[in-house]
Amino acid sequence: MSQVAVEMEVGSVTATLNFVASTDQLPIALVKEAGSGPDTHHITLADRNVAIQDARLIADKLNLDHQGFSLVKYPTMVKDFYNDDEVRRVYYPEMEELTKAETGASKVVVFDHTIRVDDEKKQVGRKVRAPVISVHNDFTTRSAPQRVRDLLPKAEAETRLQKRYASINIWRPVVSPVETKPLVICGYDNIDDSDLVAAERHYPDGRIGGIYYVVYNAKQRWYYFPLMEADEVVMLKCFDSDTDGTARWTAHGTFDDPNSKPDSIPRESIEIRTLLFFN
Repeated sequence: MSQVAVEMEVGSVTATLNFVASTDQLPIALVKEAGSGPDTHHITLADRNVAIQDARLIADKLNLDHQGFSLVKYPTMVKDFYNDDEVRRVYYPEMEELTKAETGASKVVVFDHTIRVDDEKKQVGRKVRAPVISVHNDFTTRSAPQRVRDLLPKAEAETRLQKRYASINIWRPVVSPVETKPLVICGYDNIDDSDLVAAERHYPDGRIGGIYYVVYNAKQRWYYFPLMEADEVVMLKCFDSDTDGTARWTAHGTFDDPNSKPDSIPRESIEIRTLLFFN
């Protein structure tokens, strides 16, 4: 990697992260409908205890094109994140505006959102998903261009693929502060290409997507933003077609925060997925 990692001594917690066990496999996940229980995985996983550092202490140094993630204060007009119509009508345009402002992209397509809840009863009742334990990145070099072709008219897709394009996820608490299962992130400047294992995700409608799982590497540095509030979002680079040293992806997942208490409020969060295009 050509980018230099942010080097600072920062506060940290020690916790267990969930990695893929080796690169000698093709992990496959059978994705269930939201609220139908956990996905079925054909994958060998391995837990590792790692130091997870407080990224608030370096937030002003984080950059989407260097580390691949950033923390932004961005209030929303959404009143009910469980109302899909309101989310699409109000939140999608807000996130399109934010993404353009933060990246300079000429076009942003918000194509999906997912709510995740750290409460099994509410997952079933609300038909939402659980936090993802295994650390991963949402696109591969194969699945990213395919997603562009899936979502744009054929002629436009082929034209857009000739120029720079990218994908960013935007993560926000629905209930705050986040007291359980916080988001954990490893920036591009701390991931070697050899740490990534391409995996398939098989969806109920027959679509096959691709993500990267991550094998443990002692060089990786993991971060989180403690006690995130509802007016804060984390922007995560999940793909960038540029190969000039710009951050191309990150890795993320969740963990059991040792600072959580028995009466802590279970995490509720929303993720927005975007494709962005540059002239």
